[in-house]
Amino acid sequence: MTTSRAPRVGGMSLFWRVFTANAVLLIAAAVVLGVTPVTVSWPIAVTEAVVLGLGLAGMLAVNAVLLRLAFAPLTALATRMTQVDLLDQPHPLAARGRGEIAALVAAFNDMLARLEAERRESTGRAVAAQEAERRRVATELHDEVGQTMTGVLMQLERLHDGVADDRRDELRDAQEAVRASVEEVTRIAHELRPSLLDHLGLVSALTELSRAFTHRTGITVECRLDPHPPALDRDVELAVYRIVQESLTNVARHAGARRVELTLRHTPDRVHVEVVDDGHGLPAQTPAGAGLRGMRERAILIGGHLTVTTAPSGGVRVGLDLPVQGPDR
Repeated sequence: MTTSRAPRVGGMSLFWRVFTANAVLLIAAAVVLGVTPVTVSWPIAVTEAVVLGLGLAGMLAVNAVLLRLAFAPLTALATRMTQVDLLDQPHPLAARGRGEIAALVAAFNDMLARLEAERRESTGRAVAAQEAERRRVATELHDEVGQTMTGVLMQLERLHDGVADDRRDELRDAQEAVRASVEEVTRIAHELRPSLLDHLGLVSALTELSRAFTHRTGITVECRLDPHPPALDRDVELAVYRIVQESLTNVARHAGARRVELTLRHTPDRVHVEVVDDGHGLPAQTPAGAGLRGMRERAILIGGHLTVTTAPSGGVRVGLDLPVQGPDR
């Protein structure tokens, strides 16, 4: 973990700036009383009370303005602290003020930078561990469970001719159940580790993901995928695939949609991915779940920016914007 020295405090301190402002104000009031014919008698006259009241009001107003100017950077800093979201790529606070206020702003910006670096590092380790575990489970499902169930299915087929006629329907039902289970295990293994992504690239993997999603849920996915996107790093392609996969999962679980548009396009230096559904939109006042947080973390990890907004159709639009980077094959 990187460490940094505390910024030096230069210039007049906040205490002395406030003291000086009030001192100047009191001195000015004393000078006014000394060079003007204003007097105070006892009992105080009405005109004298009016003059004192107006003078006091003026001093308070000027004092309020001076103090507001002195404490404005602290107010801005406090507001910024309540708005910081590390999953939304926080930007540093603009340097304002002098002395310890400038030092406090610099320390806050330094803290944000360190938290961002530490969050990226920890997120990267967590995602790598997650993908490694998914790869392991997918391999075991395919090589162990899938192969075992395929063997059971072949044994059931060999037993077909030796079973009495009145039991063949039961045997056929068992065969269909095992065959369906083999297909489900294959689907789960593919979702855990998309082999098409490694062998045929992002476009083919997203196309197959959309086809399987439509087959499983009945929700139509219209793909508008650039057939020749720029070459991306493997980890970037996997992150894009996972974000689209999670977006489609959310559509199936929560949107009540009938149609989804999946778009992949690019400019010379940026890649844009969108998943737009025609469902009932974002729920009001609902905190972000683990799925959305995971999508944002993956987006930030690859240098991208994720937005979740209401689509023109009334559904949800998930947009991912990321820079084009050289592939690491």
